[in-house]
Amino acid sequence: MSESKLAGRFFDASIGLLQRVRDEEAENIAAAGAAIADTVTSGGRLFAFGAGHSSLAAQDVVYRAGGFALMNLLAVPGVVGVDVMPATLGSALERVEGLAGSVLDTGPLKSGDLLVVISLSGRNTLPVEMALKAQALGIKVIGVTSVAYAEATSARNASGTFLKDHCDIVLDSKIAVGDAELTHDGIEAPFAPASTVVTSALMQAMMAAAAEQLVERGIEPPLLRSGNVDGGHEWNTRVMTEYADRIFYRR
Repeated sequence: MSESKLAGRFFDASIGLLQRVRDEEAENIAAAGAAIADTVTSGGRLFAFGAGHSSLAAQDVVYRAGGFALMNLLAVPGVVGVDVMPATLGSALERVEGLAGSVLDTGPLKSGDLLVVISLSGRNTLPVEMALKAQALGIKVIGVTSVAYAEATSARNASGTFLKDHCDIVLDSKIAVGDAELTHDGIEAPFAPASTVVTSALMQAMMAAAAEQLVERGIEPPLLRSGNVDGGHEWNTRVMTEYADRIFYRR
């Protein structure tokens, strides 16, 4: 069987986007890494939030080999992934006013912590309010979003603003409005979204920058190792014990 031309085109499109964010977002990635390193150094806690498919990139930096043990998932029931039934309920919950405030009021985040908010469009109520209210609580906010949406769509929340408007640092994924990289004769809808590929790469690049910053300050990054290599379990037990008061996914 010959290779798929459309598959090749998707790889080309994804690689092109990765090259763009590597080059155009380099300063912002470094700034995000420095902010994370500052939080780790000062005793703060790290959290990541995303709704729907944006939650995939948040989950990708939580409790994983090669990742920071201190990164916690800020989970909002019904909006993490597509496990809620019906799946459309998750989208509806993203538009509920006041939900973000309730999550922050009853959750573990406090002043001095850092929250990464991921939203491709950055236009829905939940991620916008999450960032806005987190900043009001003294929490540093890093937003990972596509700025193109703010330039080509209308805000879908009471404030009339976008996620990018309520962040200390913004990482722009460069994803085009609609999140579909390919079109083809005979296929009516555009297809092959690349947002997960690019957003996850931005998240991992940001964490790599944070590790670099910590080493430069003489601090060992609180990294986890794979539990499937010899000594991995013992290493992780030591790290989790050392930072137990800043890890929430074990409780």
